[in-house]
Amino acid sequence: MAAKTDPLVHMGTISGGEAREILKGNPVILLPMGSHEDQGPHAPMGDYLLAEKIAELAAIRATKAGTRTLVAPVLPFGGADWFGSMTGGIAISQATLTTVIAEMVDSLHRNGLTRIIVINGHGGNVGPISEVARELYLREQMVLPSLYLWRIGYGLLPSIVGAEKAAAVSGHGADPLTSIGLHLFPELIRKDLIPDGKPLKRDPILDLPFTGLGTASFEGAEVAMPNEYDEVYNLGVAKGDPKLCSAETGAALTEKLTEICARFIAHFASKVEA
Repeated sequence: MAAKTDPLVHMGTISGGEAREILKGNPVILLPMGSHEDQGPHAPMGDYLLAEKIAELAAIRATKAGTRTLVAPVLPFGGADWFGSMTGGIAISQATLTTVIAEMVDSLHRNGLTRIIVINGHGGNVGPISEVARELYLREQMVLPSLYLWRIGYGLLPSIVGAEKAAAVSGHGADPLTSIGLHLFPELIRKDLIPDGKPLKRDPILDLPFTGLGTASFEGAEVAMPNEYDEVYNLGVAKGDPKLCSAETGAALTEKLTEICARFIAHFASKVEA
């Protein structure tokens, strides 16, 4: 199964005795984060699985290249934003998530583990991560960088599938997550439930066309809107067409994301001494 973890890099599988030795060197530690929400009728709700796996692959690559890197246990519950209406979804408030991240970082810092990178897989986590990072920088002049995988993935898609297809396949419930899922966790993607791509809905009260989560258009001007995702998307799928996703695209995205993360780990470690 593709989800099998590698004990070489997972902090949760390292014994206490091994940890005392390995952690003396202040290795780079990746904090993977994601969410548990609707990703479309075909995809597992836990997109944190993908963030954790890419963090693992990056840690293995970075370690083999000479920068010892570990992966902390994944934080699976994302910051609450638009997805609260999904049955079975689990999210935590922005304030609580900020506290959780800060206390995770403080726990590591307490024992001299100060070289930390966040590997993020959810938009609702961006604000809390940024708040913790800024407070840490102002207090201690320490940098807590984060890599938002799916934002990077959107930028990579045109070079993989071409600009036209990238525009047609990009979006929540489609790429980059569905293709990466087809590559890394093919047994978890329900191909029989992949829906057709559809345009975003219209706001039922103001009768404005949605342009994304939290935004609609009025005569070409963007209007901020409070609607939840199921009023905007179709079965959890945004503008991208998930039927255009493929394991081949997922393999290319995974390779590029893993390489970018591993190279950044090495750069970070070279600038922030152990």
